Amino acid sequence: MKAVGYKSSGPIDRTDALIDFEAADPVATGHDLLVQVQAVSVNPVDTKIRQRRAPEGDTPAILGWDAAGEVVAVGGDVNRFKVGDKVWYAGAINRPGTNSEYHLVDERIVGQAPASIDTASAAALPLTTLTAYEMLFDRIDVTQPIAGAANAIVIIGGAGGVGSIAIQLLKALTDMVVIATASRPETQDWVKGLGADFVVDHSKPLPEQIEALGIGAPAFVFSTNYSENYVQQIAEFIAPQGRFGLIDDPENFDIMPFKQKSVSIHWEFMYTRSLFETGDIARQSGILNEVAGLIDSGKVKSTATETYGTVNAANLTRAHALLESGKAKGKIVLEGF
Repeated sequence: MKAVGYKSSGPIDRTDALIDFEAADPVATGHDLLVQVQAVSVNPVDTKIRQRRAPEGDTPAILGWDAAGEVVAVGGDVNRFKVGDKVWYAGAINRPGTNSEYHLVDERIVGQAPASIDTASAAALPLTTLTAYEMLFDRIDVTQPIAGAANAIVIIGGAGGVGSIAIQLLKALTDMVVIATASRPETQDWVKGLGADFVVDHSKPLPEQIEALGIGAPAFVFSTNYSENYVQQIAEFIAPQGRFGLIDDPENFDIMPFKQKSVSIHWEFMYTRSLFETGDIARQSGILNEVAGLIDSGKVKSTATETYGTVNAANLTRAHALLESGKAKGKIVLEGF
């Protein structure tokens, strides 16, 4: 089968940063589905692993943790899916990625793909959807109000892949006031179009902008990037006993400013359930099925913003470079081989 991978970790500007190669077709056993991959998207985790994690042995490591496609074979223990099902999923970080014609994935982290959008649009969503949903409803649990706090959440980095779907999930499933941060006119327009009630500029001091909204101190903050740069500001504007969640990888993260307000801190790592095969691993299948229903009912839309052509090393290199520039809006998708 065709696949795209890398043989050594490092920057994206090398000619061999990503390469096309041929790999053996995988075989489904146990709880695995064999999926013919029809479309993928690119996430920051792809670039981080390519930069930092060297492949084992001489075989190129395959990146990619978003896919939409069709089940072509099932393992002996599979009971949720059958050959011919259209599926979408984000995969597992300790297994080969989705940048290949065929891919093995545990059925318990797979959902039935939404029927109302095309494959490429669907491929944009699984990883960011799971990350946002788990943070909002499993970690900081926005359904549980905080006494005296405004029923509001601040999403730092609202125009990125995770922020884009988080805004929509909040508007579809809660009555919360959503405050998104964005610094450029095009990204500000993007988050407004997704349903954000207010937009503030994260390149300027946030406490003054949020106070000026006149809604009170927000109960929740969800930071998607550069979290270490905002700790002091968040500590100033978040409500006492508020909940703060982050998903990025700050090198230094001083939580002391949160102590006086008893702010709780919540990490979200979308791969935890699959990596440790937790007792609730199948919740990811349930989340994807629920969000597929929201898409098919018109309450959530795809966050795909750019299509980079077929899945190959040249196109994926372009996508990695754009993500690393910090200027991406929504999600980049690739379709077909």
